[in-house]
Amino acid sequence: MEILFGKQKITLQGNPKSVGDQVQDFSLINNDLAPVKLSDFNEPYLLFNVVPSLDTGVCDMQTKTVNKALNDLHHLKVITVSNDLPFAQKRWCGNDGMANVLTLSDYKDLEFAQEFGTLIAPFRLQARAVFVLDSDRRVIYKEIVENVSNHPSYDALINFIESLK
Repeated sequence: MEILFGKQKITLQGNPKSVGDQVQDFSLINNDLAPVKLSDFNEPYLLFNVVPSLDTGVCDMQTKTVNKALNDLHHLKVITVSNDLPFAQKRWCGNDGMANVLTLSDYKDLEFAQEFGTLIAPFRLQARAVFVLDSDRRVIYKEIVENVSNHPSYDALINFIESLK
């Protein structure tokens, strides 16, 4: 898939997932530098909120919007993924009063980016995307934003999540 990064067309790297595809176990790094695997989560639904960098305005707003709307649902775990270093993710959470937001980093091995096909290889960043997985860890919702400067469709995502109740 091609996206726009500024005015530059970038072909995303990795194995793109479609709705219905099974996701293989992968590892990310938490704010304490410990590995966290997909298999560590027990919630019926997982929402991966993927951003290029929390230190940008659009990513900051995306993470806050998704978490404020959906973080309190008991059947859903919201996980923000970026390639920011865990230290930067921890600082962002603390500075913005978002202590209950779960941020995980893919900076080390890019396992998430490879599994979902979200790698912007020339910049070692993630594409802006949202994925929802069910209890079998199959993709049931997917949006990869075609221009990283744009936001995902929050209304469509929230309506989809609300339909899962």
